[in-house]
Amino acid sequence: MVNQALYVAVVLIWGSTWIAVKYQVGVVAPEVSVALRFLLAAAMLMAWCGVRRLPMRFTGRQHLFMAAQGLGLFCINYIPMYWAAQWLTSGLLAVAFSCVIVFNLFLGAVFLGHRIEPRVALGAAIGLAGIALVFWPELRGVDLTDRVTLGVALALVGTLAASGGMMISSRNQKAGLPVLQTNAFGMLYGGVATALYVTLAPGIDWAWDGRTEYAAALVYLALFGSVLGFGFYLTLLGRIGPARASYASVLFPVIALGISTVLEGYHWPPVAVAGMALVLVGNVLVLTRGRVKLPLPAAVVAPAVAKQGDQG
Repeated sequence: MVNQALYVAVVLIWGSTWIAVKYQVGVVAPEVSVALRFLLAAAMLMAWCGVRRLPMRFTGRQHLFMAAQGLGLFCINYIPMYWAAQWLTSGLLAVAFSCVIVFNLFLGAVFLGHRIEPRVALGAAIGLAGIALVFWPELRGVDLTDRVTLGVALALVGTLAASGGMMISSRNQKAGLPVLQTNAFGMLYGGVATALYVTLAPGIDWAWDGRTEYAAALVYLALFGSVLGFGFYLTLLGRIGPARASYASVLFPVIALGISTVLEGYHWPPVAVAGMALVLVGNVLVLTRGRVKLPLPAAVVAPAVAKQGDQG
């Protein structure tokens, strides 16, 4: 029940962050928003650790692994994704980031020694095919110009960085590092690294958007999207493994479209409804345990086939 509660919380929180990110676009450079988000989130977590008097002394080696997790999850993954958003639709971004489940399957096997379960691989393939159908109206009109191709490459680089950060988080938890303090320092390192990039990179100015919507979105993204969202997700990752936990990345774009239905009048075409059904089937396969009589090569090849069909 704890795992189910964590999973539902992650899907709902991260499914709602998409609309918050939209309120941050227009005035402030995206890199500035990312830096402010994680510096604020780090301050919140540090304060909470202080209130609870949690131990905050760690070795230099432990700080190195915290910094590596922070760079992967709270810096390097976000900057390329925001760059990619200049040329890609939200659908292409969603499909690209959903590929994190494929990266987690393979990186978990290579670096953590996790076995690739046919059931999980099949569920991932079905889920990716489903998310491609959900966003098919956007995907079918894509013209693979140089900029779009670059955008897809950047989105995949950001997704790979996120997956790498998840692997390091899994390693850190196995090494006994607590999730709360590790996230606090990781977000601090990620936020500082992004702030240094903003300061040193040409053409990026520290600016502030005076709209109430921007400030509210920043607080929501810092508290819910970062402190709670990553806290729940990385705890779940430590409990059920990167491959299963990462299926949330397939579900939360669907939740985002559900919110868009209410707030922005999004209408579900039949192909999106069919895609939603596939996403749910994949979810059942990934999160439940049992035997599936499927040769491993087919389960591994299937995500690539689904990916080729949808192509953030």
